[in-house]
Amino acid sequence: MKEYKSNNLRNVGLIGHGGSGKTSLMENLLYQTKEVDRIGRVEDGTTVSDYDVEEKKRQVSISTSVACCEWNNVKINLVDMPGYFDFEGEVIEGLCAIDMAMMTVCGVSGIEVGTEKAWDYAMDRKLPRAIFVNKLDRENSNFEKVLEQLKEKFGTSVVPIQYPIGKESDFKGIVNIVSNRARLYNPKTNAMDETSVPTELISKVDECKQMLMEAIAETDEELLEKYFSEGKLSNEEIYQGLVKGASKGEICPIMCGSAITGVGIQTLLEDIVECFPSPVENTTYAAKDASGNEVEVKINEEDSFSAIVFKTVVDPFIGKLSMFRVITGSAKSDSLVYNSSKEKDEKLGSLYFLKGKKQNQVNEIKAGDIGAVAKLQYTSTGDTLCAANKPVVYERLSFPLPVYSRAVVANAKGDEDKISNGLARLLEEDPTFAISRDVENAEMVISGLGSTHLEVLVSKLKSKFGAEVLLRVPKTPYRETIKKLADVQGKHKKQSGGHGQYGDVKIKFEPRIDGEDELQFVDAVVGGAVPRQYIPAVEKGLRECISHGVLAGYPVIKLKATLYDGSFHPVDSSEMAFKVASSLAYKKGLQDAQPVLLEPIMYIEIDVPDDYMGDVIADINKKRGRILGMEPVSKGQRIIGEVPQSELYSYATDLRSITGARGTFRTKFERYEEVPNDIVNKIIADIKKEA
Repeated sequence: MKEYKSNNLRNVGLIGHGGSGKTSLMENLLYQTKEVDRIGRVEDGTTVSDYDVEEKKRQVSISTSVACCEWNNVKINLVDMPGYFDFEGEVIEGLCAIDMAMMTVCGVSGIEVGTEKAWDYAMDRKLPRAIFVNKLDRENSNFEKVLEQLKEKFGTSVVPIQYPIGKESDFKGIVNIVSNRARLYNPKTNAMDETSVPTELISKVDECKQMLMEAIAETDEELLEKYFSEGKLSNEEIYQGLVKGASKGEICPIMCGSAITGVGIQTLLEDIVECFPSPVENTTYAAKDASGNEVEVKINEEDSFSAIVFKTVVDPFIGKLSMFRVITGSAKSDSLVYNSSKEKDEKLGSLYFLKGKKQNQVNEIKAGDIGAVAKLQYTSTGDTLCAANKPVVYERLSFPLPVYSRAVVANAKGDEDKISNGLARLLEEDPTFAISRDVENAEMVISGLGSTHLEVLVSKLKSKFGAEVLLRVPKTPYRETIKKLADVQGKHKKQSGGHGQYGDVKIKFEPRIDGEDELQFVDAVVGGAVPRQYIPAVEKGLRECISHGVLAGYPVIKLKATLYDGSFHPVDSSEMAFKVASSLAYKKGLQDAQPVLLEPIMYIEIDVPDDYMGDVIADINKKRGRILGMEPVSKGQRIIGEVPQSELYSYATDLRSITGARGTFRTKFERYEEVPNDIVNKIIADIKKEA
């Protein structure tokens, strides 16, 4: 394969709302550059980037995929990222590998929540942004309307550099606003043919050019001075200012077209090559050097090798494939490198350039480029690979915490090992996925970003690893305690031939009030009523008992037990007899001391735009929660509160529904609180039913 210098590379990420046409756009870009001989369709499952079984079945992108093409001797790496919110982790991985985030916006729907999120992701990573207004061949599409929405939402830095010729089914060409060059799409030759700017568009194109000149002038003092004095800039100054402004993220150019018909794809390729930044221009990565000092590393070919692994793909047959971006130097096949994140040596075997699921073997991958390597032993997503003589550790990717949990139930007996192994392999692939074991309820719990996320993981578990499971709501870890004092006797006496058994204890049970949850055992025996050697057996018997309460069988907390009297038999008493006596006292004592059920209360922080505050607070109240306070955050308000854990199992879905996917939340365990009486009866009934 041809070698490309770092300045002849363009790494473009396709992001945006689900269904805005990212995958179709990638497909047509590959077709225009002759990387594929026919255009695949999402509906038919024939696209390059949506190659996974789940993606074909659901007809949506689920994971980030990479494909490369060439235009005018420039290599373009296209990174297609999912638009659905359950796969946010994939977007974070993809953004790590690109120099320009190109958002696709539907010409019919305009700005959607996914567009806003895509913009925020790019802003957070300080990535330059561009916008491609897609689907202009559709009925009710309106470029002007979308342009107004974009300017209103994202500011004056958003400027068109192209204007469409024709509308809806008559959409047939593009005007370059800078050069005033009009071109019509010729479906027979698959090329854009020169023509003159339609008369009815001349004033509109002039208006857009004025808009562009103003935006460019604001990014440079010299240009601003010239613009004020002369009222215009030369085409050369516009181009230079556009390239500079776009690469710094000060200008967001808008292009347009249709990924299905191919109108505007060629002009888009030209603008990617001419206006988008190369890796060497301004892409930097935060890192720590060998001394632990924080440094900013620019992409360059001269330094020693270093790279960041931005994604891991696990296949039961091929093994683990690590996708990485070279930041300095170059990666060479069959070379030894150092994993500075794990402090382990790794051997780079065969290196590949990717085109969806296809792998093209190469000998070297230079700085700024994206590649993959198979079967690294220790490396996982986010790790740094580098030369051993010049170690560096790049800042790890920051992923959202899992917020939606379900218990896993095996469909067939004996599948437990297969399920555990499969989930562990999927965990390597997905940093937003977590597995935990609830020992108390004997459940394996998996957590992700939403219901669709977990459904996809379960489907992958079946298709890739042959393990079929069902998901159910996890059991809530309730607790029991007492509210009153009870003074009881537990007497165990068995004397029917042979060696008898005798143990007698008097114990006071009361609530523990020092804030601790553990059993507080107090030895208050005087005069040897219970011999010293049997007292530990009494305590042990009680500690075994508190794992099951008397109401619904949940563990008992905040309990104080004072052993103050009892009696023994010189021959028949034993440790076992006193253990049994203590368990008898425990059952009677808890029943007499007004036992109550406790539920876990979670501290919750919810970030929502101002418009949704009322609805979110009403929903929290409906869930038996309480609001503790509010504070302003960058994109609205943070609601702080407490909610019972049992009410939050589907909150990821609820909040997404209430806020149009604009709200986020995080929780942590706070304390246990008494369950209201009307709910206690239902819980106890459910426990009995299950038993």
